[in-house]
Formats: sequence, structure tokens, C-alpha cells
Amino acid sequence: MKKLFVLLTTFFSASLLAQSGNVGLPGMSVNFGQGTNLVDTLQVLVLFSVLSLAPAILILCTCFTRIIVVLSFMRQAIGTQNLPPNQLLVGFALFLSIFVMKPTGTAIYEQAVQPYMEKKVTTSQALSVIEYHLREFMGKQVRKSDIGLFYDITGDKAPGTIADVPIHFLIPAFIISELKTAFQIGFLLYIPFLILDMVVASVLMAMGMMMLPPVVVSLPFKLLLFVLVDGWQLVTGSILRSFN
Repeated sequence: MKKLFVLLTTFFSASLLAQSGNVGLPGMSVNFGQGTNLVDTLQVLVLFSVLSLAPAILILCTCFTRIIVVLSFMRQAIGTQNLPPNQLLVGFALFLSIFVMKPTGTAIYEQAVQPYMEKKVTTSQALSVIEYHLREFMGKQVRKSDIGLFYDITGDKAPGTIADVPIHFLIPAFIISELKTAFQIGFLLYIPFLILDMVVASVLMAMGMMMLPPVVVSLPFKLLLFVLVDGWQLVTGSILRSFN
């Protein structure tokens, strides 16, 4: 399985292969007798500009946003501050994103990247296939009300289907929907730990131990509760099922 985060990079890098099979950057060779080819040079600039946007596309147009926000809420709800560390949460969210996006990534590789590398389709055709599959995934998760927000602002007439929504409307609407869903899940995650904090605070006040911070006492109980109910499995399962 080709990992999702290298699919777009592989696709755009394939355009750097010469027709003769020799690897080289088009337009980068300089002939001082005849000058440089301005068209090829501009193509290289556009290529590297798109490559610089690839990480943002993979983060904002996939399920990564929802997953990393929920995991961050989970860490704050437990109260462990920087444990697990950010690097671990980002890595975990990345691999969960690969798991969720596997069908979309496989379709993109088989129908766009591989045919383009074999020179069976043009660049525009391959990009259209990539956009189609990303739109298909985002269309299943986005809320119509979030799409309607941008049409209300611009005053344009909303189309009848999501397939007719422009990509510059669909992506920000998808991001808003993902953030809303992630905050809803985070709110539900906070409730049991908040109840535990309130119980511990009430017990401490009843015992007259008002100078002892309730967080210090409740943290071991939170960890114990989280381990007993197998919290990471429950949270991970809830996140993955939210995309069905």
C-alpha cells in the first residue's frame, strides 16, 4: 500500500522524468549560446509551488484535522499536560489518517498516479482524477450549512449537488465541518473527567483540605479510569467510526 502522504509528491515528481528515460529537471539546463527556455522555467516554478502546497493539501483535505484535534482534547481532558508529546500525537494522527484515507489513496494511485507515470494520461486528466476522489471524500463529511455560509457571503446561487460546488468553496467548508465535529467529540470526552474533578473537589472541601489542588489528586484517578476502560482503544474506535 502506497502511503497517502507520498502520493501527491510521487505524482508531481513524475513530471520531472524525461522522455528518453534519463532523469533531469526540465528547463534547468542553461545554454549561454541560445539562452534559457522561459516556458520550461515557468513550469518548474509552478511545479515546486504546487509541491510546497502538498503538505497543506494532505492535512486540510483529509481526515487529519479531526483526528489531531480530538487527540489534543483527549490529552487536555486527562490533564497530563505534554504527555503524550506532540510528536507522538501527530505521528499517531498521521497513521490513523492513512488508515481512513486508504480507499481514496488507493484509487488516486491506481487511476491517476500510476497511469500518469506510464504516460497513459495527461497532467490535466490526472489532476482531475485526484480532485474527483478528494471531492468525493470531502463531500461525504461536509455539512450543507457550512457550504451555504460561503454562498450567503458571496451572494451566489447555491448549486443543486455538492459535485457542482467549486473547490475553493468546498475545502474551507470541509475544514469548518471537521472542526465542528472534532469539538463535539472533544466535549463528550471532557464530561467524565469533569465529573471526576468535581467529585474530588467536593471530597477535598468536605475534608477541609482546601489548600490541596483538586487536579493533583484527581490526576491518578483519571489515569486509572482511562486505563481500566481501555481509553485509547475507545477513543480511536470512536474517531474511526465517525467517518463511516
